[in-house]
Amino acid sequence: MNDAARESIGVRIARARKRRGLTQHGLAARCHYSRSHIAQVEKGHKVATPAFVAAAAAALAVDPSELYGQPYRGDTPRDDQVHAAIPELRRALTAVDAPPDLDAPPRDLDQLAAEVAVLRRDSLAARHSRVGARLPAVLVELAVHAHASGSPRAWRLLNSAQAVAASLARRLGYTDLASVAIKDAAVAADRSDDPNLPRLALLSRALLMMTIGAWEPGLALVRRAGEGLDTTAPAGLAVYGALHLRSAVLSARSTAAGHPGPQDAWDHYEQAREIAARLPARAPDFYALQFNPTNVAIHGAAVAVELRDYDEAVRRDAELAPRLRRPGLPAERRAHHEIDMSRA
Repeated sequence: MNDAARESIGVRIARARKRRGLTQHGLAARCHYSRSHIAQVEKGHKVATPAFVAAAAAALAVDPSELYGQPYRGDTPRDDQVHAAIPELRRALTAVDAPPDLDAPPRDLDQLAAEVAVLRRDSLAARHSRVGARLPAVLVELAVHAHASGSPRAWRLLNSAQAVAASLARRLGYTDLASVAIKDAAVAADRSDDPNLPRLALLSRALLMMTIGAWEPGLALVRRAGEGLDTTAPAGLAVYGALHLRSAVLSARSTAAGHPGPQDAWDHYEQAREIAARLPARAPDFYALQFNPTNVAIHGAAVAVELRDYDEAVRRDAELAPRLRRPGLPAERRAHHEIDMSRA
């Protein structure tokens, strides 16, 4: 980890505050947190929650990524190698509307479908370097197919690859690139023959809004995504459950920032839990959403943390422990849960 990554969020907030010519009292007046709270965060004595970082970033007129120290770079070739793929990924995403002439014909759609499946698995397992190395070529080849044939299948596969690109960029801290990938995925979704994909594009946008503290607009997007959704098939039901799960976290963070009460978050969570129980026991992972009872339970602990109900978070974590030890839980999910619980 390099020096910038080791630097605490509190140090970055203090630097940005001083750059704006603000005292701690001045920042407190702008972000609606107490001066003592700000002082404790800056000294590293209190955790900088997502709601606090979003409020501070808005008050300081900076992007939250600046306060988080993103993108997260390493200080050795091995630690930093995943970032080497970002320039090529940018080029691949800009080529979506006008794919370049390839030196050789693109692989056929069956081969590319297999590649997308591997990329999805690697993404869930947090194998970011492997994803970054293979994803740009897949994006370009699928764009060539989609524009040449107009095949709904090609657009569906391109949408899936773009979703992987958005996830990779967001996790590494390139929020601008994630936004580009999400917008591209929305275009591909509209050209597919799957009515659920445009809804998932809105869900992705809501996740990006969550990273910048736009809780209420994010909730509005999720509500829009659920309008008229067909839940008679398991795939649509999983999408509906995922929408409620995203709404639960958005509502919890909105509550932490002084908006609606905690009951909104728990209502969405209970809806998601009931929907997960209605899915077939061996249902596939629809759209790589990881919508299943274990992931829903993990989100329950996260909601409690966001609401600062740490006793409830610890209780839920204890109930989760046997499931967290089972093989098959994606590394990214496990890591995210551990980060959440470190705040409890």
